[in-house]
Amino acid sequence: MDKNRALIIVDVQKAFDDKKWGERNNPNAEENIRRILQLWREKGWTVIHIQHTSDNPHSLFYPKNKGFAIKEIVQPIDEEVIITKKVNSSFIHTNLEEFLKENDITTVVITGLTTPHCVSTTTRMSGNLGFDTYLISDATAAFGLKDQNETYYDPNTIHNISLATLHDEFATVLTTDQLINNFIK
Repeated sequence: MDKNRALIIVDVQKAFDDKKWGERNNPNAEENIRRILQLWREKGWTVIHIQHTSDNPHSLFYPKNKGFAIKEIVQPIDEEVIITKKVNSSFIHTNLEEFLKENDITTVVITGLTTPHCVSTTTRMSGNLGFDTYLISDATAAFGLKDQNETYYDPNTIHNISLATLHDEFATVLTTDQLINNFIK
């Protein structure tokens, strides 16, 4: 893994604690993100927090609503970058790509919420834009979803299929321990 690396933490916000989302997998995702974040801070590497925002006052992600806040476990500090976005991709209508290129960052490690939505879309774009992209499987999570036929898919199925569609195509999928023990030097 290249020295010019950034940790991207996508949408780890209080909005995802709301019961409206239903059943979730990987309850340890935030703790794993915290572990990676701690290591990143110790090394002095770039940390980028992505924060979803909405213009709708009824949205959990509306800036004046409590759901907009980044969870305390990964609260940004000092010079860590915070980028707000209004769509699934952290690259669309933001300065993320420009920031990465201006800082000669070629490798990104992606964590956050949720696997099939903002994490997946950000990972796909990162890979397509040519960044050496790593997605940390146990530092992200999914909620159960229904398809167009009202068939319910449990969160583990959603999570695992999302990871499978990204691995070796858009990113290298690793666990937190694999990242910390084998890829960080």
